[in-house]
Amino acid sequence: MSATAALMVAAEGGIIGDGRTGANLALGVGLLGLAVGWLALARAGGRISIANARTGGRSAIAVGLTCTALAVLHLATSSGGPGTGNGLVGAIVAVPLGLGAVLLGRRALARSRGGDRPPVDRMGV
Repeated sequence: MSATAALMVAAEGGIIGDGRTGANLALGVGLLGLAVGWLALARAGGRISIANARTGGRSAIAVGLTCTALAVLHLATSSGGPGTGNGLVGAIVAVPLGLGAVLLGRRALARSRGGDRPPVDRMGV
C-alpha cells in the first residue's frame, strides 16, 4: 500500500471503521505539531536548551502540514454534516491546529536564524 493510499484510508476512517478515526488522527497530529512548535520556539528564545531549535522548527512545519493535509482530506471525503458522527467537526478543528503548528515552526526558524545575520543599521549610516 502506498503512502497516499494509507493517508486516504486513515482520513476516511477505514482503519477502525469509525468515521471519526481520520479526524481524531488529524487532531492528534495537530496537537503534536503544536507541542513541537512551542518547544522549538522556546529553544530559539533561549528559555530551554535541550535540542536544536532549527530542527524543531522544521519538524513542527512538517507535522503541521501533515495535520492540515489529513484534515482537509477527511473533510473532502466525509459525508453528511456536523453532528452525524463522521468526524467533520474534528477535522474542521484540526485545520487551524495544523496551521498553528506551521506558524510556530516558521517563527522558531526565524528566531533561530537571528545570530547568523549581520546587525542591521537602523540609523541609515
